[in-house]
This record gives sequence, structure tokens and C-alpha cells, in this order.
Amino acid sequence: MPQPPAYPPDPYRLDPADIKDPPSGFGATLKQLGPGLILTGSIVGSGELIAATTLGAQVGFVVLWMILLSCAIKVPIQSELARHAIATGMTTFQGFDTVPGPRWRVSWLVWASLALLLWSTIQTAGIIGGTGLSLQLLFPQLDGTAWTLILSAVSLLLIFAGHYATVEWITTALVAVFTFTTLASAVLLFWTPYAPTPQAVMDGFRLALPSDGAVTAFSVFGITGVGATELMLYVYWCLEKGYARSTGPYDASASWTTRARGWIGVMHKDAILSMVLYTIATMAFFSLGASVLYQQGKIPQGFDMVATLSDMYTKTLGPWTYYLFGVGAFAVLYSTYFVTIVGLPRMLADILSVIGVVRFEKPQDRFRVIRIITLMLPVLYAILYFTFTAPVQMVIIGGLMQTVLLPAIGFAAYYYSRTTARRTGIAPSSTLLGLVAVCALVMAVFAGYAVWVRL
Repeated sequence: MPQPPAYPPDPYRLDPADIKDPPSGFGATLKQLGPGLILTGSIVGSGELIAATTLGAQVGFVVLWMILLSCAIKVPIQSELARHAIATGMTTFQGFDTVPGPRWRVSWLVWASLALLLWSTIQTAGIIGGTGLSLQLLFPQLDGTAWTLILSAVSLLLIFAGHYATVEWITTALVAVFTFTTLASAVLLFWTPYAPTPQAVMDGFRLALPSDGAVTAFSVFGITGVGATELMLYVYWCLEKGYARSTGPYDASASWTTRARGWIGVMHKDAILSMVLYTIATMAFFSLGASVLYQQGKIPQGFDMVATLSDMYTKTLGPWTYYLFGVGAFAVLYSTYFVTIVGLPRMLADILSVIGVVRFEKPQDRFRVIRIITLMLPVLYAILYFTFTAPVQMVIIGGLMQTVLLPAIGFAAYYYSRTTARRTGIAPSSTLLGLVAVCALVMAVFAGYAVWVRL
């Protein structure tokens, strides 16, 4: 008789038996990092390889300041969302449902986030299309359409088999190799005819906006660094890593406060490490686009996207890197795609629970809903890609929607800092609280301007 599937313990349930003291020392702390690295594997894909390089190709270095700002400004918001999760054990949308404002069954922020997640499927569909094009670069016997179908089918098989760890390990290793190669390419750029002039780089800090490419610029602001989707997803990775379980349920004791502050400190280190990694990667990709592609007048678009992007390598490292770029492009795009189809179902299942469509009375109930949604996504992404067949534009549209939702997420982070964090005795410093408010305000300005430009 077949045995029922074995489900792991519920990673979202706070049990006093799971309480652990926070690590002390560099080595012990390093072992507890990880949620931010998962995000980095997701970020270095559509945001960096496609959107940032396309923006650089369109306008040059003039928006360098915006690229750096987009990488840094969301980290305080990210940290406050995670602080709330560690203190309460709440998921993203359980927390969003407590935010004040209009309600219809649930908070307005839950509905707004659901709209974003559904819209962002266009962006991920563009990523799987771009991944198919990268394989066409390596194996031209089949076109990008055929490769996209094959990848969708393979993804379904991997999901059904449950081999997440193996695939994530392989793609993470490939992304690391590709990122380091891109850094080398960016450094060697200065010994080529495409080397940027000091004046061009300095112009990038003038806080100017391009006359052309404004929509792309605001889209890039939304998806480089930690995008709106990654901000929401980071909470789940922190919970599954065990930061909240190790802290334990709130009991107003001094020992709980000490544990909470210790695990929040680990989370801060995790967020900062990931910020350093993806900022370096983003700057490398953007610099190559703003130098090599901009000076050639080449803008990645349509089915020629990956072939155009490959010029960033061949013009700096030599023609032999044409296929190296193909392998690297596949690695970063597919890792982004795979992390998305693993992470998005967690958020959608959570929303369905908060709205009241499903109930998670047992751990297997949540896993079952996540599994069903995960199996549906590759089919949906393939249908969307074959409907629009414009990978760059699909990524840009998805990024623009993320920019629009960022200030609402910033508001939630500020609200948590003034309420839950203070009630539990782990409120951020006044300096950090002010920084969260400023970041939320700046994101609101960018979102408003992005809507105005689009209209």
C-alpha cells in the first residue's frame, strides 16, 4: 500500500520547544544567513541582466544615481517587514491585514498586493521567454519558442519530483560564476574603446532624469535591488529559516526581548550582505549596458534580446565569450524563474488563507495548496509569453507595477515600527524609524512620477 507523503513540521508555527538563543561569533552567525542570498539569486536576473542593461543602453550613465538609490533605499523597509515577522510570527499578508485603511473582508493592502502578484506574472513570463532565447543562443537547432516549451515542461517535472535543493544549488553556483565573469568584464571595460569617460560617470550623479527612457528608468527602480515582490517574499524566507521560531512566541519576558534582538541582528546582517552582493552585480550589468551597448546604439528588444546583450561580453572579453554569455544568461534567468515559481505560490496560498478561501489547519494543508499553485504557474507563464512574445517589454511592465506598490509596502513597514515593534519592546531607533519614513516617502514620489510619466 502506498504511504502518504511525509510533510515537514509547519515552519510558520511558533512553538516554545523550538526556541534557540541567537548565534554569537562570526562563524556561527554566518551559518544562520540565507534568506537574503535566496533573494539575490532571484534579483540577479530580470532586474539586472534585462532591465538595468536595457536602461543603460537607452540613456547611458545619466541615471546611475537612480540605480544606486534603488539598491539601497528598500533595505530599511525590508528589515522592518522582517522585524515584524520575527516579533509576531505573522506572514506577509497576515501582517498586511492589520494595516489601517479601507477594508472589504480584508485590508486594502492585501487586495493591492494580490493585484500586483497577478500582474507580475507578465514579468516572469518574459523571464522564461528570455531563458528560452538564451538556450537558442547556445543550441540554435531549436528556436526560442521550442526551448521555452521545453523549459516549462522540465520545470513541471522538477516541481513534481521536488528536487528544489539540487536545482537551486546548481543555478546558484552558475549565477555566482556568471556574476564574477560580469564583474571581470566590467573591469576590463576600461581597457577597451568603450571605456566610460570620467565626465560620463560624474553626470550619472546629477540627479537628472532622461528625456527618453523614463518608463524604463522607473521600472528599473522597482525591480533592481529588492523589488516589491522580493520585499514581500523575504518575510517567508526569514520565517522558514527559523528566525521567528527560534525567538519564540511573545511573552513579555526579558529573555524573549534578548532573543528577539539577537535574531533581528542576524537578519540585519543577512539583509546587508545581500544588498552588497546585488548592488555590485547591478552596477556591473548597468555599466556594461551604459558603455558597450549605449555607444553602439544597440537596445535589447524582442527575439534579439540575448544576442544583443552578448555584445557586453564579446566587446570586452573577446568573441570566445559568446557562448559563455549564453550559459550565464541561462543561469541567471532560470534561477530567477525557478525561485519565483517556488516563492510566488507561498504568497498566493497565504493570501487565499487570509481572505478565507482556504484554511490551514494542518501543515500539509498549506503544502498542498502551494503544490497545486506551483504546478499551474509554468503553464500560465508559457501561455502569457506566447501571447505577448516581447520579453523586454514584459519585464519592464512588471517592474513598473512593482514601483507603484512600493510606497504602500513602505507604509506598512512604518506602521509596524510604530505599533507592533513598540508594544513588544523591540522598536527601531529613532534614526532608523526616520530612515524608514524617508524611504517610504521617496518611494511614493517615484511611484507617483512613474504613473504620471506612463499616463
